[in-house]
Amino acid sequence: MRYSASHKLETREKLLESSALSAKRSGFSTVGVDGLMKAIGLSGAAFYSHFSSKDALFTAIVERELGQSLERLGGRGVQDRRRMERCLKHYLSMAHVEQPESGCALPALGAEIARSDRQVREQAELWICRLQQSWAQILESDSLAWSVLSQCVGALVVARMLVTPDMQRAVLDSSHEEIGRQIAEPR
Repeated sequence: MRYSASHKLETREKLLESSALSAKRSGFSTVGVDGLMKAIGLSGAAFYSHFSSKDALFTAIVERELGQSLERLGGRGVQDRRRMERCLKHYLSMAHVEQPESGCALPALGAEIARSDRQVREQAELWICRLQQSWAQILESDSLAWSVLSQCVGALVVARMLVTPDMQRAVLDSSHEEIGRQIAEPR
């Protein structure tokens, strides 16, 4: 039985969404193709009608997730500084620590991206640079944008490594405070 083109696109989107959630929650390399397909109610054999390999799926996940991060966190210029400050407050929150599957892919998948093939890393670089450029326009500083981006991702990684909620909050609060100080200073 042949499926319509829209059915194939819908299935691909379900696979991307389900795989991204699984990857951000448990890591991408921990689940095989059969497990990824089972999560959306299909057999492993159907995978290859959507992606040529598991690496191709990971590349698509990185593109999708980082594109969504850019939509949420990016801006258009100096007028978006307040929006950026609100986004940073949400980014550096306990909800983001406790629910990696619903947040930014960088803290959850950064180590796996770094160990991935060149194609995955190129896709990540493209989107990370777009976010950095967006923030550089808002902050009027390339280096400050890199610093804030790195501190946000690092703070989430460190907070998730810790066990005690009070320690997690301390990492987030101090990072938010320091970033606030950095972006409030006139350049």
